[in-house]
Amino acid sequence: MGRLEEKVALISGGARGQGATEARLFATEGAKVVLGDVLDDAGKQVAEDIRRAGGEATYIHLDVTEEEDWQQAVAAAESNYDRLDILVNNAGILRTQAIEATSKELWDTVMAVNATGVFLGTKYAIPAMRRAGGGSIVNISSISGMVAQGAPAYNASKGAVRVFTKVTAIQHAKDNIRCNSIHPGRISTPMTEEALKEPEILTRGLHTIPLGRLGTPEEIAYGVLYLASDEASFMTGAELVIDGGYTAQ
Repeated sequence: MGRLEEKVALISGGARGQGATEARLFATEGAKVVLGDVLDDAGKQVAEDIRRAGGEATYIHLDVTEEEDWQQAVAAAESNYDRLDILVNNAGILRTQAIEATSKELWDTVMAVNATGVFLGTKYAIPAMRRAGGGSIVNISSISGMVAQGAPAYNASKGAVRVFTKVTAIQHAKDNIRCNSIHPGRISTPMTEEALKEPEILTRGLHTIPLGRLGTPEEIAYGVLYLASDEASFMTGAELVIDGGYTAQ
């Protein structure tokens, strides 16, 4: 029996990178997966791959900044699979401009996707989870939400996710809804490679990572799997750091 047998999971940003890896892993562990993204072709392909492998998956267009998209995504989980047990707020964007180079438009865009998107997903998932008797919300923050490394808009948005996670955990413990955050360090994903323009930039600071290498999407996905599963049933409001030892220094 899989670690998520009979559970229904909704994953934002599920078309590639960490989100796609999470979706595939969840399906192999028995979950029925609804994955959403704005990259429709890639997202549909991930869902098709899961079904071909014998899993259950549905793709839905999901712009995390749009309330109606979230309402439709939660409705898709309940209409297709009768319930919603797990939400993974995975979607995010990275912009690297310094404070003086950050326009208000850029700031608002980063905050809308990375922070407001988490709020909206949580807001609309909670009633469905309450109907299911409880659930687990896993928010993908970053070590940038804990220490001052990276760009200001990104750091601020991930810090917001960190504290919002704790507020959610306290307010909804009575509903048997757990909420925890994951804090990845430097991970090799398409998003980080695109944002930093040159893939080799990712590797320049390897000497600052005690384990001496980049993390992989799979290593993050297994952390998400743990927090989503009943194995973490006494964890809520917690932070799981997966960073190769970077923040331990």
